[in-house]
Amino acid sequence: MAKVKTAYVCSDCGADFVRWQGQCTECGAWNTVSEVRLGTASNKNARFEGYAGIAVAKVMRLDEVDLQDVPRFSSGFAEFDRVLGGGIVPGSAILIGGHPGAGKSTLLLQIMCGLAQHGGALYVTGEESLQQVAMRAQRLGLPSNALKMLAETNVETICVLAQQEKPRIVVIDSIQVMHLADIQSAPGSVSQVRESAAYLTRFAKQHHIAIIMVGHVTKDGSLAGPKVLEHCIDCSVMLDGDSDNRYRTLRGNKNRFGPVNELGVFAMTGQGMKEVKNPSAIFLTRGKEDQSGSIVMVLWEGTRPLLVEIQGLVDHSPLNNPRRVTLGMDQNRISMLLAVMHRHAGIQMADQDVFVNVVGGVKVNETSADLATLLALVSSFRDRPLPNDLVVFGEVGLAGEIRPVPSGQERLREAAKHGFTRAIVPLANSPKEPIAGMEVIGVSKLAEALEAI
Repeated sequence: MAKVKTAYVCSDCGADFVRWQGQCTECGAWNTVSEVRLGTASNKNARFEGYAGIAVAKVMRLDEVDLQDVPRFSSGFAEFDRVLGGGIVPGSAILIGGHPGAGKSTLLLQIMCGLAQHGGALYVTGEESLQQVAMRAQRLGLPSNALKMLAETNVETICVLAQQEKPRIVVIDSIQVMHLADIQSAPGSVSQVRESAAYLTRFAKQHHIAIIMVGHVTKDGSLAGPKVLEHCIDCSVMLDGDSDNRYRTLRGNKNRFGPVNELGVFAMTGQGMKEVKNPSAIFLTRGKEDQSGSIVMVLWEGTRPLLVEIQGLVDHSPLNNPRRVTLGMDQNRISMLLAVMHRHAGIQMADQDVFVNVVGGVKVNETSADLATLLALVSSFRDRPLPNDLVVFGEVGLAGEIRPVPSGQERLREAAKHGFTRAIVPLANSPKEPIAGMEVIGVSKLAEALEAI
């Protein structure tokens, strides 16, 4: 028997060492060096076809590459297909993460039961028994006559059985419990997760089978395991949502076959996950009366606009250091916007507690919410309600200027479609042709926006 060669590799920077050490001397990270086997005896019973030999590569010019469209097939959920860029690509490796109870297994079970009616589908569960999955499918009323199930955690065995069954798509639930027999560490360790994901990805590419891997997240919401896990897969999506909120958002963080930051919205019901065809409608459940501190803005999520409500509350603070609390926005940006408003508008809130909330649990990552946030805070501070038919968007610079944002015309058309008749936008985003039923006010300075309201 050949001697097994081992190395110690840092999971953050990839540096290798001859022996284990607590700190990586290359990147300075602690507890990231783990053992990796370099050469092992072949396992004839646990090897998929074509993996043992070395493929003969062919060098070609860039203009010789076939540019035909990559074939896709639908998952049965339009919102899921939107996040993936139009559907599932055969041979792709997809990683879906989310907090416990977000609905990852429920959504994938619904997708797999639907796909199994039109082609091969294999659901591999490593955390639950087959009886538990069958009980969930029965509770949701899903068709279970065509979906093939497998309870296994050994990656080599899964690939051998998948090669025999030849499905179009395989679900691995979850990657943190999978293991390779050649690696000494326990399942869930850095080495096991990295090598298991790489093994499954190679299998998907060679056999043109789409593989969806479920990943756990840490307490701060990031994917658990080594960072290389996100590099080796093709698509990475996150399913966000609190257990006390019935709405879930699916956001694409990485996509080699389509745009990133695409957003899909689902509702958790007694019959499983349901698509929300018009997400703007669920985030605009406002009262009939005008209220101070509330305003509607238009986000641009992926390839479509989304209307959300931003609420601001300003109250006198009894503390020496007033609080700045934000839900769904960056707290540091709120502090910067308050300083801009003090410097260029003469409104000071240094002795006030400031609270900002994005209704519906949506996370705002773009700067188009700056102007709407400031106007909501001024409305609450002065106790002056803003009209319900007003929509606002625009980026605020440090000099008090209102900067344009991308896709301004599409944002205005989406607002007009939902019945908004007035809009305050950056001057550069003012439409060249008037929009029917909407009065658009273009502003270039923060002071002009305050005068407009």
